[in-house]
Amino acid sequence: MTTQTLAETGQVKRAISLRSVLNNAGIGLALLALILFFSVFTEHFLTANNITNILTQITINLILAVGMTFVILIGGIDLSVGSVMAFAAVVAGKAITLPGFGPAEAIALAVVAATMTGVLCGVFNGVISAYWALPSFIITLGMLNIARGAALQVSDAQTIYAFPIAFEEFGSAMIYGVPVVFIVALLLVLVAWFVLNYTVFGRLLYGIGNNEEAVRLAGHPVFWYKVAAFTICGFTAGIAAIVYMARLNISSPIAGIGFELNAIAAVIIGGTSLSGGRGSVIGTLLGAIIIGVLANGLILIGLSDFMRQMITGIVIVFAVILDHYRAKYTAK
Repeated sequence: MTTQTLAETGQVKRAISLRSVLNNAGIGLALLALILFFSVFTEHFLTANNITNILTQITINLILAVGMTFVILIGGIDLSVGSVMAFAAVVAGKAITLPGFGPAEAIALAVVAATMTGVLCGVFNGVISAYWALPSFIITLGMLNIARGAALQVSDAQTIYAFPIAFEEFGSAMIYGVPVVFIVALLLVLVAWFVLNYTVFGRLLYGIGNNEEAVRLAGHPVFWYKVAAFTICGFTAGIAAIVYMARLNISSPIAGIGFELNAIAAVIIGGTSLSGGRGSVIGTLLGAIIIGVLANGLILIGLSDFMRQMITGIVIVFAVILDHYRAKYTAK
């Protein structure tokens, strides 16, 4: 690689970094405006208990959205994460209630079972969509039904419960007023941020989203990078399943319905382009917080469930329109 090429690469990275900072600053201002609005119009919004509730409520969506960010960055989408989460939770529920294991062994077995279930579903999505160059929308829509049916079959359409006390305690534990489950989600965000910004793998995911053919001609195995992105998304669905089980102390085969839409919304509101190649996991974090703050604040104001859905939908549409103009701006 020549000195000129290295310089050009450095300029591109600096430009991407600057756009990311400006984009996240805009999202941060929007979040700040929401917080100020609800603080003025609701009495209990900025209380410690309510902030803890918001952090707890956004945890599962944030974990799913972290994995979704990897997929959307390569120009794909995963509609199956809600169903995969339910399937992973059911498999983990079966594992954690097996006789003959102590609490620690049962919990460890459940974590492995949930994450491996998510990983296998992610590998399936990635291999099928990448090998045959099929739209990930269709493949993951199929997996949505496969995983949901598998969850119902494995559980015999029954809720699984009676988990170890230590597992339930983990789901409700706090560190200095911050839910432990949210800290887990935050650690995933930090790991994802490092991978996307400071590894060759991460930079190539951006490259695939921008110009897949150029990455292929440069000699990189695009197929395996795509599979890896979907695998990461499946893995985070498995982690979300564990958090869901720990919080509610149950495994339900009908859990996670519609969760994929909230995860996609968090990613798009966070500034990641649906066409791929642009975005950041820090933006995804802010997007998930915006959705959580909006949902919580609208409840405190006293709006009906129907109105909350309408307003959330309007915010998502606005974010997509904003992404359209942002794409036109960055293309200049």
